[in-house]
Amino acid sequence: MKLKDSFRLSMNNILHRRLRAWLTLLGIIIGVGALVSIISITEGANASLQENLSSFGSDVITVNPGGFRAGIFVGGFRGGAPAFNQQPASSTEEPELGKLDLIIIRGHPNVEYVNETVSGRGEFVFLSEKSSVNIQGVNPSTFVYTDNVELQAGRLLGASDSGAIIIGHRLANETFRQPITLGRRVTIEGQPFTIAGILAEGVNDSAVYMNFESAYDVVDMNRGTFSAVKTKVKNPEIMQQTMDELTNSLRVSRKVSERDQDFSVSSPLAFQEQISNTLGTLTLFLGAIAAVSLVVGAVGIANSMFTSVLEKTREIGIMKALGSTDREILELFVIESALFGLSGGTIGVGFGIAVSLILSALAGLNTLVTPQLMAIAIVLSTAIGLVSGIMPARAASKLRPIEALRYE
Repeated sequence: MKLKDSFRLSMNNILHRRLRAWLTLLGIIIGVGALVSIISITEGANASLQENLSSFGSDVITVNPGGFRAGIFVGGFRGGAPAFNQQPASSTEEPELGKLDLIIIRGHPNVEYVNETVSGRGEFVFLSEKSSVNIQGVNPSTFVYTDNVELQAGRLLGASDSGAIIIGHRLANETFRQPITLGRRVTIEGQPFTIAGILAEGVNDSAVYMNFESAYDVVDMNRGTFSAVKTKVKNPEIMQQTMDELTNSLRVSRKVSERDQDFSVSSPLAFQEQISNTLGTLTLFLGAIAAVSLVVGAVGIANSMFTSVLEKTREIGIMKALGSTDREILELFVIESALFGLSGGTIGVGFGIAVSLILSALAGLNTLVTPQLMAIAIVLSTAIGLVSGIMPARAASKLRPIEALRYE
């Protein structure tokens, strides 16, 4: 009996017991569907995270005043917030970054651009309307290399722009009754400024960028101190090494140890790797739960195949009496079980994609279903079906013709 004949007979066996076939497929469909939807959601979240963090610059290191003691943040950022998932601790003296720290950072061989930042909040007044805004005082010569800046209109800040600002898209178009256009005059904490540029939509929508020297006049900070120092590195491949070396150099200059460190050195790339590892662990955990359905599906296929062997015992005896070999009988039932896995996997992939799209539409989750994921899911389910049918197939192939023919 040729392989195509075995395939045709296996297909006929499945089609002639459709209800049992669908019940057998159900476990595989649910398992594969759950696996595909879980992985697609976590992969989509990971891709979205990487895209969002990459907008901050994967080659940027940020030094902030304030350190961590026993997992608690000490100090704070004027106009900013503590690091992720940390709670501010009370401190009588708030740490600061100064000009000496700036010199240390600039002196590192892997640092290409340095943007000293003065941050805070201030009252923004336009045509007698007021709004509290996030103020970013930056180095006009270097902030384009360290910040995500994309203009919709106007120009960037120049070195001599003491009274010019760049504002976010939402602040320009939605915050006030009348849109703010280029060249308009506004007041921030009583100081007059002219709109030189408007950021593209989605890029720091409510921020105000100005020369950091001008920012000292509108935020509560001492001149010569900084809210943060952002650096663009020359070689991102040694990012962690650069961060470690900057940390050690700043500890020496600030006369602090690891225990009482009053500053922090971070980068979006390091945070991205940490979140990616967390998502990977979560994917494995949820995938293991979904794999339970695949195990149930495998047991269902094995049970269905054993039942099929019992039902076809007399037919097996006739086939053997006509010259079919043990190998041909084995192939017949293995192909049938593999077809269960292939069919269940294919339908399960479609089910998983549908669940992913529904969750994406209802919950706003980003999903990512790749051809590789679909191929792996189908191959895995086919392999599960094939393995599940080996024992029943072996039992069928070992039947003696005389005993099989006498089976009632």
